[in-house]
Amino acid sequence: MYICPLKLKHMISLNIFLLGMPSPLSMALIVGALLLLFGGKKIPELMKGIGGGIKEFKKATKDEEKEAKKDEKLEEGN
Repeated sequence: MYICPLKLKHMISLNIFLLGMPSPLSMALIVGALLLLFGGKKIPELMKGIGGGIKEFKKATKDEEKEAKKDEKLEEGN
C-alpha cells in the first residue's frame, strides 16, 4: 500500500494536533486525580505557589531586559 508523502505529513501533523488537545473526559480525570492526590485544601495553595513563581519569572525577565538596554546605551555612548 502506497501512501503519498504529502498525505503522510498531513496525517502526522493532524495526529500531533489532536493528541495535544485533551478531551473533556481526560480533563475531568486529571482534576479527579489531583483532588485524590492533594485534597481540596492543598490545591489552592499549590495554585498560589505556581502563580507566585510565574510572577517572579516575569519580574526577572523584565529586569534582565532593563539591564540589557542599559548596557546597550553605555556601549553607544563610548
